[in-house]
Amino acid sequence: MSGHNKWSSIKHRKGKADAQRGRAFTKITRELITAAKIGGGDPDGNARLRQAITAARAVNMPNDNIQRAIKKGTGELEGVTYEEYLYEGYGPHGVAVLVKVLTDNKNRTVADIRHVFSKHNGNLGEAGCVNWMFSKQGSVTVGKESIEEEKLFDLAIELGAEDVVNDPEAREYEIRCEPEVFDELKRGLEEKGVAIHTAEVAMLPQSTVHLEGKAADQMLRLMSALEESDDVQNVWANFDISDEAMEAFGG
Repeated sequence: MSGHNKWSSIKHRKGKADAQRGRAFTKITRELITAAKIGGGDPDGNARLRQAITAARAVNMPNDNIQRAIKKGTGELEGVTYEEYLYEGYGPHGVAVLVKVLTDNKNRTVADIRHVFSKHNGNLGEAGCVNWMFSKQGSVTVGKESIEEEKLFDLAIELGAEDVVNDPEAREYEIRCEPEVFDELKRGLEEKGVAIHTAEVAMLPQSTVHLEGKAADQMLRLMSALEESDDVQNVWANFDISDEAMEAFGG
């Protein structure tokens, strides 16, 4: 579980750096287009679009870019159509991996993903091979230095959360909720002045595989290589790796 939290934190920091190279903008633009296509261009009635806009603003994407992507999704402007797929596979030591993509060329994307798995001591699996090990939940992390656990727990439960996870080895609390209350929970925490580190609706693992040494390094390199692809929107895996290894890798 903590592996998921720590990787999300690394992605959050990495996303800001990637924005300078345009990679984050590319991924978020695809998500904005797809969210608007599926649920319409009004964020008040489209939770997925609201989350995409929040992600765009987090990396300082200009509002003109956001609005242009939304209009491409609703058909007001001409644009590329992206299809969404979820690929499943295995990393080092049998770690379960889920890869969510948005692509305009499925054949190209699946070939690229298969190559990345193979290069980093993993393999792409069949549909359904690991999906059952994960559940879709809202996940919000809050730094332990910013609020007492009991106060956070009471506030989170009041806002509809299911639980607050306190991993003694982690620097953050993780608040978990059903996807349907994610927006309300996040907004409620912000209104109470709680400093949120990361917030996403994610595929969270039901159990984890602990990795150390070479296996841990191989797994993190696989995750990073998958995230490097413009077609890949999210990667989730059920590994657990020490804070030291994660921080050293995240730099």
